[in-house]
Amino acid sequence: MPSCFDAFLHSQGFVLLDGGLASELERAGHDLNDPLWSTRILLEDPAAVESVHASYLRAGADCVITATYQATFEGLAARGLTRSEAEAVFRDAVDLAVRARDRFRAGTVNRRRPRPLVAASIGPYGAFLADGSEYHGNYGAGPAALADFHRARLRLLASSPADMLACETIPSFTEARVLAALVEEATDKPAWFTFTCRDDAHLSDGTPLAEVAAWAGEAGGVGATGVNCTPARLLPGIIRALAAATDKPVVAYPNGGGDWDAGTKTWGIADDEPDWAGACRSWIAAGAVAVGGCCRVGPEAVRAMRDALAPGARESQTMAEGVRDADSPREATA
Repeated sequence: MPSCFDAFLHSQGFVLLDGGLASELERAGHDLNDPLWSTRILLEDPAAVESVHASYLRAGADCVITATYQATFEGLAARGLTRSEAEAVFRDAVDLAVRARDRFRAGTVNRRRPRPLVAASIGPYGAFLADGSEYHGNYGAGPAALADFHRARLRLLASSPADMLACETIPSFTEARVLAALVEEATDKPAWFTFTCRDDAHLSDGTPLAEVAAWAGEAGGVGATGVNCTPARLLPGIIRALAAATDKPVVAYPNGGGDWDAGTKTWGIADDEPDWAGACRSWIAAGAVAVGGCCRVGPEAVRAMRDALAPGARESQTMAEGVRDADSPREATA
């Protein structure tokens, strides 16, 4: 288990992640219809990124994820940045999250709350392609090409002040194995691996979840595994499948629903918004230890999760469920 989770699990029994960064930037008026997506705002208005991190910390997040998901050396070079300038973008992104965390920590009155974490985001090859392939994984790139693509960025972020790495939104089992090998060769820093899924039994590329979980349980570079940027309705089954096959922590943070349009860089109409309070409790019950949100899940939803998972709220919920069960006809006639 990633040691940086320990303080949270000991004090409250869960880790609450943040929510979508890009969708909050859009809500603030930024145009992200760009191959760099939220990385564009790192270049143009970094204070806006720090402000989003701060909003999630105020909402109760125990961990914020850096704005490096779509930041790549190749993408930044295409925008005209030199190698050293691109390296500075990665470092600045981590510094923004660390500064937001430290400022929040300095201003909090609840000193019993563990210091929030910063996870450095490493997006898949599909994020660089900006064609929606993080939701199918059919890249046409083999392991060697994927390793060459990820290696330098991963090493740089592993050497940053981030507490851990978030290898996230991975649609491809091949890519996951490449990333895990790179993590193992580059750093002792913990890393979580979260996947996009086509249903509650398969990754987006069709690999059975049971196979992925068995691999994750043995892979040296994988500190935790799970699911992200997948519809919330699929999460309980995915979490159960992963938790049944590995002893490593399960991380779960879904999107707000709808389909991603890679052409317009926008989300389609979502289904009814989940009851985030009830949903996050169901993910914990299914076996997740770290939960939160991804695209289109904002600070309000994260605050609802915090309220639902706080010890008092959880005890009240358990008592209320016990009362409802005792009053039900089934229980009355048992």
